[in-house]
Amino acid sequence: MEPWGIRAAVLFSTHLPDLVTQPILSEARSLAAVIDHTLLKPDAMAEHITRVCEEAAEFGFAAVCVNPCWVTLAANLLAGSGARVCTVVGFPLGANTTRTKVYEAGIAGEQGAIEIDMVLNIGALRDGAHHLVHKDISDVAEVVRGNGGLLKVILETSLLNDQQKVRACRLAMEAGADFVKTSTGFSGGGATAADVWLMRQTVGDRAGVKASGGIRTLASAREMLAAGATRIGSSAGVNIVKKSEGAIASSPGAL
Repeated sequence: MEPWGIRAAVLFSTHLPDLVTQPILSEARSLAAVIDHTLLKPDAMAEHITRVCEEAAEFGFAAVCVNPCWVTLAANLLAGSGARVCTVVGFPLGANTTRTKVYEAGIAGEQGAIEIDMVLNIGALRDGAHHLVHKDISDVAEVVRGNGGLLKVILETSLLNDQQKVRACRLAMEAGADFVKTSTGFSGGGATAADVWLMRQTVGDRAGVKASGGIRTLASAREMLAAGATRIGSSAGVNIVKKSEGAIASSPGAL
């Protein structure tokens, strides 16, 4: 039996780049490789950013996700570590103008952010103004790609019905996004396995799926991966990985 019980979910694609496809989690530490170690609290200080960067380097997390004002510090601290710098754009409401989002993404790229998590224009999507949503994403995607980066689009699934979630995923892919992401974690609802599954069914093997918002336990992380997530956003990454190490150590068939 697989340590995570998710072999059927992990091999959904052989066509996407390594940042998008999900590795086979045969070792506890492999879980860290799909976690974005996240600190987006408004009261975070330099000492807190330093700590999460040190943890990312120690545990081998995929990225550290911080607010834009901390990108330069995080980039300096993570240089040579293997962990990437991720930041947010149009966060957390998605209601900034496209021009503002483009500028944010450009500055972040110049300062060292390799991955950008942007919030789509939720109101425009709910209004059915799909051309505006597409342009919002595609204009940011152009800047991110120009800087050699990777773009994740946050849907804020708690504010959408299933039809809107599917439409948002399709628009994100058409506009050049690399990932679709469930939530900001700041809107009263986080990731659910049902939403992750729906998003995976919609994007197929053409994009990654990031589950984020309220994922604080090993069981929750496993559930999201089983549903089709290829990245986990969490502020509890250290505890999740430590729990996974304990679970593997106690499993009779563990590697």
